[in-house]
Amino acid sequence: MEETNRQRKIAGVLQKDLVDVLQRAAQDGMKGVLISVSKVSVTADLGVAKVYLSVFPSEKRKEIIEGVKSNTTSIRYEMAQRTRNQLRRMPELLFFGDDSLDYIEEIDKSLNGEDENPIKNPKILPRRQKR
Repeated sequence: MEETNRQRKIAGVLQKDLVDVLQRAAQDGMKGVLISVSKVSVTADLGVAKVYLSVFPSEKRKEIIEGVKSNTTSIRYEMAQRTRNQLRRMPELLFFGDDSLDYIEEIDKSLNGEDENPIKNPKILPRRQKR
């Protein structure tokens, strides 16, 4: 089912404010870590928002995502305070890691000849997991 205009607008508002909240938290506690919100998708009933986070350096992705998941209630409260004039109800936030940059980097490395040629042997490329 296609996303409605309202879902896209709410996702944009959430994405903009989540970037501020997460980057401020990263500045306070984690030096040298860059967190960006690559995508936000909101369900049709506006009750759940799936948030995809891209973390640099990628070695710390799992640790950062687990930390964000453990602080979901405080992040949701902060978001509710920021969006109280725009949203009646704050959707439940579900956080996922975005591995698209790693996937692109692997393809780029293969095409530059640093790895085995993926055109001759396509089985070497990792399969992305669909969510």
